[in-house]
Formats: sequence, structure tokens, C-alpha cells
Amino acid sequence: MYDNLTASDIKKMQEEIEYRKLVVRKEALEAVKEARAQGDLSENFEYKAAKQDKNRNESRIRYLERMIKTARIIPDTSKADEAGIGDRVEIYIPEDDETETYKLVTTVRGNSLKGLISIDSPLGKALKGRKVGDKIYVKVSETFGYEAEVRAIDKSAEEEEESLRKY
Repeated sequence: MYDNLTASDIKKMQEEIEYRKLVVRKEALEAVKEARAQGDLSENFEYKAAKQDKNRNESRIRYLERMIKTARIIPDTSKADEAGIGDRVEIYIPEDDETETYKLVTTVRGNSLKGLISIDSPLGKALKGRKVGDKIYVKVSETFGYEAEVRAIDKSAEEEEESLRKY
């Protein structure tokens, strides 16, 4: 399966890969070397922890490289009156009588606890391309969904530095 990523996502991933290769890798190798010099490796917790950190870094590098290799690049722009990536969208949920605001982002930036909703999530799919006043149906599962109404779309949402989701 391909991940939908913007050129900005790819750039941030490449920057993280470079940082991990040039800085983190060097530090991790040094930590392993220092821990190895402390003697008996079978009971050396520092050595084991240093190896785990090194392996975690290498796994993250491989993960990011695979994401870039298999990514489908999508534009991060949308029509002036439609919800798209980077836009804050206010919706009204009549069932709960609540108004909620979300920012539409790509999968790697999704974080529902911070109101960052992936365009590949059920809510993101329902909102992408919609206009103010549109009624949407968010299909959560085969047996559950809910209705909502798009109340506002803020295209001038201040660009925040969202970190890419760490795996």
C-alpha cells in the first residue's frame, strides 16, 4: 500500500534520515564502543541498551527510506472553497450538539489527540474536498457512522511544525 505524502513530508523525512545517519548513528556507535570496553558483555546492561538504541535508529532509517520509496506524492493545495491538506475545518455534529475543529494532514502527521486528522482516516476522507455547508457522513465501520456539517474552512491556518509520527 502506498502512503499519500506531500513534497514537504518527503523533505522532512529526508532531513530526518540525514540527521539520523550523520549524528544519531555516530553517537550510537560511540555508545556501543564505550559500553563494550567496560568488560563482560553478558551482564553489561549499558552495552545491551546501547545496542538497542543503535538498532532502533537503524530501524527508523529503514522505515523512512521505505516510506519515501513507496510514497505517492500528492499536492498540498486545494480549491479556495474546498477543504484540503493543511486546512482547519470546523464541523458541527448534531447527534452530540458539538462543534469540533480539525486540521487535515497526511498519514505521517496524523495525531487525533492534537486535532490533526489524516486524509486517509474515515473523517479525513469525508471532509477532503467538501465546502462550507456540506453535510457529510463519516463511516467509521460497517455498522457505525455519524453525520456532520462543515461549518468553516480556514485556509490561513498558521503552519505549525508537526513532527512526523514516530514508529
